[in-house]
Amino acid sequence: MPYIIAIDCMGGDHGPSVTVPAALAFLRRHPAARVILVGQAGLLEPLLADAAADLAARCAVRHASQVVAMDEAPALALRNKKDSSMRVAIDLVKAGEAQACVSAGNTGALMAISRFVLKMLPGIDRPAICTVLPTMTGHVHMLDLGANVDCEPEHLRQFGIMGAMLAAAVDHAERPRVGLLNIGEEDIKGNEVVKEAAELLKASGLNFVGNVEGDGIYKGDADVVVCDGFVGNVALKTSEGLAQMLATFLKQEFGRSPWTRLAGLVALPVLKRFKARVDHRAYNGASLLGLRGISVKSHGSADAYAFEQAIGRAYEAASNGLLERIAAKLAELQTQQRVEKESV
Repeated sequence: MPYIIAIDCMGGDHGPSVTVPAALAFLRRHPAARVILVGQAGLLEPLLADAAADLAARCAVRHASQVVAMDEAPALALRNKKDSSMRVAIDLVKAGEAQACVSAGNTGALMAISRFVLKMLPGIDRPAICTVLPTMTGHVHMLDLGANVDCEPEHLRQFGIMGAMLAAAVDHAERPRVGLLNIGEEDIKGNEVVKEAAELLKASGLNFVGNVEGDGIYKGDADVVVCDGFVGNVALKTSEGLAQMLATFLKQEFGRSPWTRLAGLVALPVLKRFKARVDHRAYNGASLLGLRGISVKSHGSADAYAFEQAIGRAYEAASNGLLERIAAKLAELQTQQRVEKESV
């Protein structure tokens, strides 16, 4: 079965000039995949004119007359932009014509439209934003990163289940390690919500490894790190700011004098490898988990390489049965809870 990805080609800072080349690059790496390019046909079709015949044959163009602006209010986009490239791409997933959609557009609008059109999976109360971050040992899936500022313990357990199933699907990990972001590793640390969430995660059947401190995210102490959206977003933006600061400092220090510039030339191979290991573009693509369909958010400023990674994440999630894995785990947990109640 060929997996089809619907792509909102008009979203993001660059629109079709990035999204279409990224889609073609994705198809080159995935011979069995297909894409539906959604947007203004008059802008998309010329960009396919020079594409290789085998790639163009796996691209379909679906016209959409409207575009959701990056600063548009989500409620207005949901109510007034029913023929936007974002809405049409999500509608294709709802209709079963595509197995996932990818957009670099307005995050709030994508979340609102995805939730309205696709609806929530049974057993999941709220959707969560999950992305991949580099670690010393590989990478980690972290959620929630901003969709839910205030969470109850049960929400954090649901996030743990969704994150674990995502890691199992795309990383082929049989029992990914799930950690709960906290101010200390001890059970007594944290507020009451986090303490209760830890107890729920212990009883969930997941491979719960306990509390993880902020530095443990990048040490690779867990494969999945769970937190509420307020904490997660602050941690993510802090990490991005630190990375930018370190890159600026390195550039300044190597440019201080002819001798430091020469040292920079000598160190260039090492610096290039370092840059590749921490290149945020390689980790582009945040999954909106908890929906009855796969929706992936790319960074708005993504270039073609970064947007291609986001398409790849959507494809991996779809082709490895992410939704089925989450549904099966939730059903297993519900059965376990029912047996426990009956035995009391």
